[in-house]
Amino acid sequence: MQLKNIIGFEYSAEGKVKVQSFNPASDEALDGHFSAATESEVNLVMKKAQIAFAKYQQLSGTKRGEFLRKIADNIEALGDTLVKRVMLESGLPEGRVKGERGRTCNQLRLFAQVAEEGSWVDASIDTAQPDRKPFPKADIRRLLVPVGPVVVFTASNFPLAFSTAGGDTASALAAGCPVIVKAHESHLGTNAMISEAISKAAQETGMPDGVFSSLNSDGYQVGQLLVMHPSTKSVAFTGSHKGGLALHKLAQKREEPIPVFAEMGSINPVFLLPQAVQNKGESIAQQLAGSVNLGAGQFCTNPGLIIIKEDKNTNDFIQNLRKAVAQLTPCTMLNKGIFENYNQKRSNALNIQAVQEEQAVAEGGTNQGLPTIASVDASTFIQNPALHEEVFGPFSLVVKCQNNAELEAVAASLKGQLTGTLMGETGELNTYSQLIAILQKKVGRLIFNGVPTGVEVCHSMHHGGPYPATTDGRFTSVGTAAIKRFARPLCLQNFPNDQLPDALKTANPLGIWRTVDGELIR
Repeated sequence: MQLKNIIGFEYSAEGKVKVQSFNPASDEALDGHFSAATESEVNLVMKKAQIAFAKYQQLSGTKRGEFLRKIADNIEALGDTLVKRVMLESGLPEGRVKGERGRTCNQLRLFAQVAEEGSWVDASIDTAQPDRKPFPKADIRRLLVPVGPVVVFTASNFPLAFSTAGGDTASALAAGCPVIVKAHESHLGTNAMISEAISKAAQETGMPDGVFSSLNSDGYQVGQLLVMHPSTKSVAFTGSHKGGLALHKLAQKREEPIPVFAEMGSINPVFLLPQAVQNKGESIAQQLAGSVNLGAGQFCTNPGLIIIKEDKNTNDFIQNLRKAVAQLTPCTMLNKGIFENYNQKRSNALNIQAVQEEQAVAEGGTNQGLPTIASVDASTFIQNPALHEEVFGPFSLVVKCQNNAELEAVAASLKGQLTGTLMGETGELNTYSQLIAILQKKVGRLIFNGVPTGVEVCHSMHHGGPYPATTDGRFTSVGTAAIKRFARPLCLQNFPNDQLPDALKTANPLGIWRTVDGELIR
């Protein structure tokens, strides 16, 4: 396990500051004193990345795909050594870690397919019409091209799938962008092992020196230097609203402002429709309780809000929810800071007048979040913005509405969310068409009869949402469309065919899908 910073194909430890990660289950320091990067090391990383970009962006999709596949192979080759380190640094159980490792490798291979197939560049061709009257039409062709070096801030809640070799890194590399990872302070050992696997893959597949680097840090300085460096062209972040917004504002202060694609959390409202509560109330209660406590509630899609219309079945549903929560087992949270923040925000919510604690698990071990359900009336919820904020952990608030108008008012009062959920019978959806219309404006993904936790990595997935869920709701951080965050359109007019990139040449040598004179063809 490399304790130094990985700067392209070199290791560096210029600084005197050393940092450690901790076992959240015991608060004990783990093996390894990792070298925090210096400003000169940041500058060297970015210089290498800029040089690498000139070569890497020219490589074929086949070569990039080979690189991504080799990363996945190398991660799998780490075996149980990686799994054990992730467990020690995150408090996550073995099954979850192995599942996340599988997801990480699968999405690397999925982006390899995207790079190899090539249609992601969204090629569009309008052929010339020199005889058009009153003015001739030029030959105009457009495609997406990589933007340049991308800085990735790794996530606390997914030490593999949203971290060093996660979706941000995979999609940026697939697009043709070098990646610089800022390691999460909780996962220094995990990051070191994955970073070595990536660096090794780069050398094994003939990638340019500087296509990937990884820096450790002590505090905010390294992250700030990376965002402000003139060679950085884009930033990806998964974490808190405070952290994401700070990076976004910092990036706008640059001489050349750049995008920060930040996913900043969500309370993911679940609306329970009356017929579903009547027919399946007990099973829905169990399903929601399990979702609230999944991963100690540390999913960005955790259902933090349950909205129900009061009727003769409401009390029975809440009683079933209490029983389901009482049976939950507390889980270790990702680190002491997250645990303490959860307890503080949980207490803040429960201390608000008219908020009633319905059920909470009474005891837990070191840094274990106690699953908690509370309730409040719709009027109080709407009027109190503090109740609209995410409580990151196994907490959910039931909002009781008197009628459809209050259901719609609650939905309208919400800020932008990653997800929204409707649980109901198919036949009652028409009755709630206005509620559905409101939710479609508020969320990035609208779910029917399912829990929001669990995000499929596929072509059609959208994991993003209107602000403040993300800084730009047009883009996703999960699924193949994530690649478009790290590309920009380039239009070429009247260029000779032999000077065009292969994706735009008339004969279509890559065999990709293209829009030609308004028609999508291959």
